[in-house]
Amino acid sequence: MKNSLGISKEPSKTRVVVAMSGGVDSSVVAAMLNKEGYEVIGITLQLYSSNDSFQKHKKTCCAGQDVLDAKRVADTIGIKHYVFDYEKIFKERVIDKFVSSYQKGETPIPCINCNQEVKFQDLLNTARSLDADVMATGHYIRRVSSQNKNTLYKAKDLSRDQSYFLFNITSDQLEFLRFPLGDLQKTEVRALAAEFGLLVAEKPDSQDICFVPDGKYAKVIEKIDKKKQIPGDIVDLEGNVLGEHLGIINFTVGQRRGIKIGNSFPYYVLKIDALNNRIIVGKKESLLVNTVNLTDVNWIESQKDDNLDLEVKLRSTQEAVRANLKKINRKWLVTLDKSESGVSPGQACVFYKGEMLIGGGWVIGANY
Repeated sequence: MKNSLGISKEPSKTRVVVAMSGGVDSSVVAAMLNKEGYEVIGITLQLYSSNDSFQKHKKTCCAGQDVLDAKRVADTIGIKHYVFDYEKIFKERVIDKFVSSYQKGETPIPCINCNQEVKFQDLLNTARSLDADVMATGHYIRRVSSQNKNTLYKAKDLSRDQSYFLFNITSDQLEFLRFPLGDLQKTEVRALAAEFGLLVAEKPDSQDICFVPDGKYAKVIEKIDKKKQIPGDIVDLEGNVLGEHLGIINFTVGQRRGIKIGNSFPYYVLKIDALNNRIIVGKKESLLVNTVNLTDVNWIESQKDDNLDLEVKLRSTQEAVRANLKKINRKWLVTLDKSESGVSPGQACVFYKGEMLIGGGWVIGANY
């Protein structure tokens, strides 16, 4: 008979490493599993220094106060807790990649890199080195096992669903990972936190990009890369110069504000030409795309067909739309049933079959 985590061992003989960020979700996971009788070990990754300005923002994670909160939660429920310094790894694999991507005119999603290259790689290996049977996290996603096959589904609480950010999980990682909150509503999680007497029960949720306070991307990039931004042309689709920008890092595809061009209709950023240091702008309808080109596609379960009809999401907050996926050489062409706007290189295109997460890839281009 298997325990609640799908292990053929008694809970008391099952060692679980819980990734504790210092927030309410991972804290509740640790408390739940401890109450069920598992041998729980909490691990917190310190991702930036206690004197770093990033962590002073109330909605960060894995920094000064968050590390202390995780330790206090561990003390409250009576489990072992370890803190690992991952500042250098986080900067190299997440922050530096974010900066580089933005400078190329892309729209990066560092949360996906953080999950895949830090939490589900190094931290998972650390959990295995501690002889853990599984590693549990506070992500909102459902893991379902049937007939020796593991699959992922959207969370029960769709407003909290994080499947978009987890498309890069491998089958080997999925075998070891557990997501106990997948069947719970956020309100239930906070109620459990209060029931367990956790000090983080009312703690605000972290923002999507923890190291970008108030969404000011350019300020973060300028802090890390001291190079002075080079002004360049703002042009229309025909190449006509309409104005000047002060640096491409101040723009993203789909942006309307900050273009500062006097005209009878609003301009939107259609494309960022980093090679020529240009911002291409046009009318809102020009943002619509029908096909998207992908690279580095990951299938959670391998696919035999190179021509598939699925649903896709190009942003985490949008509804999935129907699309055809066709493999051409080593890349994939996504043809959308309904045109989408604001698609940019660097974004993720994530695949679904109903509620099931199938996989995804990285956008390298779109056709208007």
